[in-house]
This record gives sequence, structure tokens and C-alpha cells, in this order.
Amino acid sequence: MLYREAGQFKTSYAADQALMPITQDRVGLLVILVVTFVVIPVFATDFFIGSIMIPFLVFALAAIGLNILTGYAGQLSLGTGAFMGVGAYSCYKLATIFPDINIIVLILVSGVFSALVGVLFGLPSLRIKGLYLAITTLAAQFFLEWCFIRIAWLYNYNDSGAIEVPQRKLFDIAITGASATPTVRYLIIAGLVAVLTLVAANVLRGRIGRSWMMIRDMDIAAELMGIRPLYAKLSAFAFSSYYCGVAGALMVFMWLGSAEVEAFDINHSFLVLFMVIIGGMGSLVGCFMGAAFIWVLPIIIRAVPQMLGLDILAATTEHIANIIIGVLIIFFLIVEPHGLARLWQIGKEKLRTWPFPYAST
Repeated sequence: MLYREAGQFKTSYAADQALMPITQDRVGLLVILVVTFVVIPVFATDFFIGSIMIPFLVFALAAIGLNILTGYAGQLSLGTGAFMGVGAYSCYKLATIFPDINIIVLILVSGVFSALVGVLFGLPSLRIKGLYLAITTLAAQFFLEWCFIRIAWLYNYNDSGAIEVPQRKLFDIAITGASATPTVRYLIIAGLVAVLTLVAANVLRGRIGRSWMMIRDMDIAAELMGIRPLYAKLSAFAFSSYYCGVAGALMVFMWLGSAEVEAFDINHSFLVLFMVIIGGMGSLVGCFMGAAFIWVLPIIIRAVPQMLGLDILAATTEHIANIIIGVLIIFFLIVEPHGLARLWQIGKEKLRTWPFPYAST
């Protein structure tokens, strides 16, 4: 009764093709935005914002980037961590060369360099695919990690080899550096993630997004129908790498404050891939679900025993979380390849016909 389209008539083709044609969906999105931009900044603690919400949004943005390439375009990639590193190091160099430009602008521009690198390493996708393409992107991961270590110019010849975030202000409010509050950094990240998610949703619904999905489903048939694999695959790599690059810049400048090459290693590439698998291939909502599940799960596993008065080592908590995540990955790959997003979609479909579960939708 609460989730029905009955009585919601469309009087134009544009209204029928709206991003959210159902009123309940628009109301739900409005509630999410109010909670994100009003309730959490006002009532949440600095620990909750800095340790849970900020990394959740950063990894959700990185998952969107990988999902565009893997879930929508069908090109498997294991180099997400390296592309995030390209965005982080690019933003660091831009902040050094152009200290007077707003750091938010530099974060967005840094994604362009990551997109260019993504296009370069996406060229093999024109000839190979599947496991062979995954090995190619894995080689890109190791090569870029080597560059982050060996090319001292990237980290301004710092003896520690780390990139350190300078302090920047916007309207006399510190937005980066040690004096920037978690709430300010969270609002900036939330705003950027919301805008980029909206852009991705509209691109995926348009001509470019449809060409990616045609290449994913059957590239030969797509080419026969007029889709050029060169533009479709390379644009998917560029678009995906841009989002990963922005996520990497946000991770360093708005979350960590400083980072070494280990922050962009292969483990982070697999972590983002697991978020996409559990959340759901080919779903923007699934990116947020997967990021929330994988990032929040270890915190819950650590907090529940403490609430019960049990003392569990941090290493044990990490092992338990890894076991659960591994079992869930196997479960979703076998039972429901489209992940949590598909379960959410099934739940909404059943809610439409409740209390008549056997009625047709």
C-alpha cells in the first residue's frame, strides 16, 4: 500500500523517462539527502563522521568508478587502487604548483589525469577481454605502484616518500589539513559524491551508457549495430578512471591527510572489487550498499563483543570480517550475481503487490 504507482499518471514522454518517475522514490531520496546533509552533520559525533561516513563515501565513489567499467561496460579491472593513486598524486602536484587555486577544483581536475592514464591502459581492451584484460590491468597496478615509489618528483622528493596534505581554506574555513574539522570535510565529500552520482546516473541512461551496456552484452552485435568499440571501451575506461582518481584525491586530502604508496596497493583494488560484487554489478545503489557493508562490517564485529563485555583482538576481528566477506562473495556469485541491489529491487517489487504476493506487477 505504501509503494504503489496507482494514480501516478504520466502526461509526456519526458515525465515517463524521468530519473525517478515514482513519487515514493523521490520522497525516499529527499529523506536520504536530508539525513546526509542535515541530520548527520548536526547530531553525529566526530568519530562517526571521520571514521565511518567519510571513508564510506570515498569507497562508494571508487566503487561507482569500477562498476561503470566492470558492471556496465563489462571490462574487468584490477587496477582501481592504482588509478586512485594517480588522482591523489596528481592533486598533490597540482596543489604544489598552483597553491592559490581552490583545492576542490584541483580534486576534480586531478581525475582528468587519472582518466588519461586509464585510457592508456585501456587500449589492450580493443584486442583482449576477460581474464587477459584483468591481467593487463593488474600489470598497470604494479607499474603505477612502482612509479609512485621510484619517481621522487611525484612526492616532491620527500624523504619519507609520502604525500602530505597542505592546509587550504575556503571562505576562511579550513577544508584540508589538521585544522579542518571532520564535519566540514564530510560535507565537501558528500556534496561531490552526490553530484558525481547524479552525473553518472544520467550518463548511464543516455547514448553513451547504452553503448557501454551493448558492448558488455555482446560486443560483436553492438559493432554490427553501429557502436564503435574503440570509443565505447576507451570512454568507459576514461569515465571509470576519472571517478577512481577523484576518489583517491578525496581519500588523501579529505580523509587520511597524508599517504604512502601502500594506500593504493592491490589490496585496495580487491577491496573495491568486493564492494562491487557484494553490492551488485551494474547498479549505482549497489555501490553504496557494498561500500557500507564492507566498511561497516568490521566496526560492527568489533563493537558487538565490547558491548557484551568480551575482549577480542583486533587481528581476530579482521579475520572474522574477511571470512564473512569471502563467504558472502561466493554466495552472491552463485545465488544472486547482482548482489544486494537485486535483493533490494526484489523487495520493492514484492512491496508493490503486498498483501497479494501472487499478483502480477
